[in-house]
Amino acid sequence: MKEGSLDAPTRHPIAWQDPDFTDPEKLDAEMRRVFDICHGCRRCFNLCDSFPRLFDMVDASPDEVHGVKSEDFIKVSEACTLCDMCFMTKCPYVPPHPFQLDFPHLMLRHRVAEAKKGNTDFVARQLAEMDRNGKMAVPLSGLVNWGAKKDNALTRPAMDSLAHIDRDAELPKLASQTFIRADKTAPGTINAAAPAHGKRKAALFATCFVNYNKPSTGMAARDVLNHLGVETRAAYPGCCGMPFLEQAQMEKVAAQAKKIAAELVKLIDQGYDIVTATASCGLMLKFEWALIVPDDANVKRVAENVYDIDEYVVDIAKKEGLPDGLKSLPEGVTVHLACHARAQNMGPKAAEMLRMIPDTPIDVIERCSGHGGTFGVVKPTHAVAVKVGKPVFRAANQKPRGHIVSDCPLAAQHIAGHIEGPKKEPEHPIQILARAYGLDPK
Repeated sequence: MKEGSLDAPTRHPIAWQDPDFTDPEKLDAEMRRVFDICHGCRRCFNLCDSFPRLFDMVDASPDEVHGVKSEDFIKVSEACTLCDMCFMTKCPYVPPHPFQLDFPHLMLRHRVAEAKKGNTDFVARQLAEMDRNGKMAVPLSGLVNWGAKKDNALTRPAMDSLAHIDRDAELPKLASQTFIRADKTAPGTINAAAPAHGKRKAALFATCFVNYNKPSTGMAARDVLNHLGVETRAAYPGCCGMPFLEQAQMEKVAAQAKKIAAELVKLIDQGYDIVTATASCGLMLKFEWALIVPDDANVKRVAENVYDIDEYVVDIAKKEGLPDGLKSLPEGVTVHLACHARAQNMGPKAAEMLRMIPDTPIDVIERCSGHGGTFGVVKPTHAVAVKVGKPVFRAANQKPRGHIVSDCPLAAQHIAGHIEGPKKEPEHPIQILARAYGLDPK
């Protein structure tokens, strides 16, 4: 048995349909095995609140891990945002090491078992219904946005007490029209003089957040790719299922994966690359889907043909080249490297892309913002999200720049909400590149 491993981490399919997956005795034994290893290592103490909670419980136990009550394990799984940073960057015992640790997927397994027993959060599950909520809310965006304002003394206290949505949490705004509609209403123009002209076609997988909440990110991505000479089309067969994954609704995740992959494969057959505009969705399409429905051929094909938008632009720059015309942004940019972008194992593509802009200061923050989907919104965990994000807020405040960006839109909003001085609009890195090219209508 070797101590630790420098081998690249590998993952096994998630056996969520196996009866052993939620067997109480087998799950309890596996959690104690893993927790005992984590207790002896402690390298992940500063990643999220799961590990401090675990270590405090073990330290307070008269018999270390064996003395911790099984019902207290939920405190550990509750604090996990499934960011994957322990698996990807810290843990020396992940497969192929014989210890076979996969802490995030063990936390997912525990959530599935708890859900099977009926221990679920009704509000969080309703918030995860992104397509239903988006279709209903976009036509009423003005009213919804009014009610969601943090300073609304009428609605936010009621949401806090009745729906357990923390009154101090910044809630994302709804757009007045979807990205799919915006793309049809104002078609883009392909730059025939660009080096990549005629060499690539990209289908922009809108993602639920871009489609319903921030179509400006999708429009910026489309306009940049068109300017780089890439033919584009908007695509949104539905939500990738990440919100369902956070709520341990595995059947719904599998159904979304199969449905969306079947539609995206049609575009791949027409020569389109699949490009995602949100980090969590890119992670789902590249890796998580294939672990949840490993035998689906369409899912495998999508995984082989999907790119993050920043990754795609950097690839174009290296292989075909970019058109001239990038203008400096002397006010500078603070780039938060989102956990779900880092977990894609592609390198810091957001920072790499923005460093192509001349004479523009770029600061990088490579740490979890603490948000994590509904985790940063609902009352039981909002304070934890703020606690975990404090080092990020501090780094952003120490060297203030003109822009705050992240590939995770909720992380960008979370960080921007805790920045000192004038309020900054949370942005995606592709919006900054669009601005440098003079493509941003603002």
